[in-house]
Amino acid sequence: MVAAEKFWNGIAEKYSGLVIPDPEAYEATLARVRPWLNTTDSVLELGCGTGTTALKLAGCVGRITASDIAGEMVRIGADKARDAGVETIEFARGGIADMAARGEQYDVVTAFNLLHLLDDLPGALADIHAMVRPGGLFISKTFCRPGPGQSSLQYRAMRILVPAMQLVGKAPFVAFMPIPELEAAIRAAGFEVLETGNYPERPPRRLIVARKPG
Repeated sequence: MVAAEKFWNGIAEKYSGLVIPDPEAYEATLARVRPWLNTTDSVLELGCGTGTTALKLAGCVGRITASDIAGEMVRIGADKARDAGVETIEFARGGIADMAARGEQYDVVTAFNLLHLLDDLPGALADIHAMVRPGGLFISKTFCRPGPGQSSLQYRAMRILVPAMQLVGKAPFVAFMPIPELEAAIRAAGFEVLETGNYPERPPRRLIVARKPG
């Protein structure tokens, strides 16, 4: 299996040029997320990739710190923000533990398409909990194992291809979590789940809006 940072740095340029595979589900996700945001919010996006979602949400919040473990992803994202004239996004290279080590707290922490790529989910969620201000939100969207009626040809292909690619160093760690397991982990980390949904439904990418009590 390839190290995560090396993998994402290696595909950053190609990733930047990819078309969003399911734009309808992506826009539906943004439509559900925006009502939870305020123009005064400070936001931390974990696993920001090349900054597409940060740029989409920048007008809804006060400031976004967009972070990613891959320096090449961060570089491309910063270039995109500069070209778009967006000055309210700060790009930072670092994983979840790196960002937690800063000791800062945010009104909202987001993790889109990230949690299933973590090999220590409880540890990551503990760090995320520490970075959310009391009363603040943790918003995530995560690829999950399909339940009854949610499977697809895409998912079945992934279950075959991903392990094979990992053996030759061409794919990172991927967890195939069922939705109840993911939600239980978020609750166990100290969050209250406020809203859920699947965007898309098959295979499910679970949107979870959770609050840190305070």
